[in-house]
Amino acid sequence: MDFQIVIAGLVFISTMLVIFWRPKGMNEAWPASIGAGIIIITGIVSRTDITDIISKIGGASITIIATIVMAVILESFGFFHWAAARLASLSKGSGHRLYWYIQLLCFLMTLLFNNDGSILITTPILILLLRNLQLKPHQQIPYLLSGALTATASSAPIGVSNIVNLIALNIVEMSLWMHTAMMFVPATLGLLFMSWLMYIVVRNKLPKKLPDSVMDVEESFFTKSFHPLKTKISVEKKKQRTKFMLKVLLFVFVMRCLLFVASYVNIPIEIVAVLGSVVLLAWRWYHLRTNPVDVLKKTPWHILIFAFSMYVIIYGLHNVGLTALLVEWCEPIVNQGLFQASFIMGGLVSILSNLFNNHPALMIGTITLTEMGLDPITLKTIYLANIIGSDMGSLLLPIGTLASLIWMSILRRNKIKVTWKDYLSVSLIVIPITTIVTLILLYFWVQMTFT
Repeated sequence: MDFQIVIAGLVFISTMLVIFWRPKGMNEAWPASIGAGIIIITGIVSRTDITDIISKIGGASITIIATIVMAVILESFGFFHWAAARLASLSKGSGHRLYWYIQLLCFLMTLLFNNDGSILITTPILILLLRNLQLKPHQQIPYLLSGALTATASSAPIGVSNIVNLIALNIVEMSLWMHTAMMFVPATLGLLFMSWLMYIVVRNKLPKKLPDSVMDVEESFFTKSFHPLKTKISVEKKKQRTKFMLKVLLFVFVMRCLLFVASYVNIPIEIVAVLGSVVLLAWRWYHLRTNPVDVLKKTPWHILIFAFSMYVIIYGLHNVGLTALLVEWCEPIVNQGLFQASFIMGGLVSILSNLFNNHPALMIGTITLTEMGLDPITLKTIYLANIIGSDMGSLLLPIGTLASLIWMSILRRNKIKVTWKDYLSVSLIVIPITTIVTLILLYFWVQMTFT
């Protein structure tokens, strides 16, 4: 057992170091899968354990991939260009108004898709818009940074907006609709507070008046994709495109709602998610006459490998006694009362997320909770406190979530430099206070509604 403890510990630490370092842009699935392979080969995780792992992460992974497929389809419809044009129009030349519309966009995209998908959608939109407005680099950073923080943290209100949240739901045997009933109100209020606090921090860096767009980004996509010889599209055509985009978004919203209906009536939500992506794919084929192969190529299938591999590694740590040790440390704290337990466990997951990424942190925290023999309401409340730590508290450092790592990768590809100093100048003020406020809101909401 001592040998297995050393192996499991070394594998975990080495895997996280390589994921953070990402030499030559290495995909995070590679170090995770290699680490999982070592755990399996050394017998720390058995075949029975692997079957259990697949049963816990299978549905969550399929659901998340299906929603990301929807996001990829939106891109092919020209949603990025359309949304950038709408943001420019709605802001009416005000840099401060643009900030709030960006906050709304990032919140809605995460709720309609998931945090990783939202980052993949909103970051290119913002880059396209900010470059079109010819804002200077230091003027772009507040918009990009605040948008990324909101897009990532917005996975807290509903469990389906984050793959690790969905996996953890299975571990604590909590339904999607119950998660939302207990979490949507406090988490959304926490997000509003975070947006307001970020605005206070960055408002002096925002331009009061935006420059005029140098080109019509919506028109550039339309002419390039459909009518390369045309240079203008009519106002009527733009209205038609807006109606079409709203229909697509309405469809995505309806499918999102059906996930909760499915959860309530005990239908596997992955079935609904896959059905929605298939229908949208067929809609795209009918509208654009485009082969669906390109969507399959753009879909980040490596997320499935990453989720499975990380869970194997965490399961290995569980098997060698890590969670038993954590139970011994945390049980006296949890027994002090729900308020103290929520704060301490939420804070612990926040710290672990910033040190090791929120995927392993939330899995470890959730498995630990299930070993304590807590009553259902206490278990669910502390689990939701862990979610707040994992989805919000993890944003203190830019390495705390997979979505943040994806965001930094997109910025690097577009040659946009956001330093740790830029990031910490906002996160050190905003994230700890927001996490504390949201934990307080969760406690009082549960006390008023469920006890």
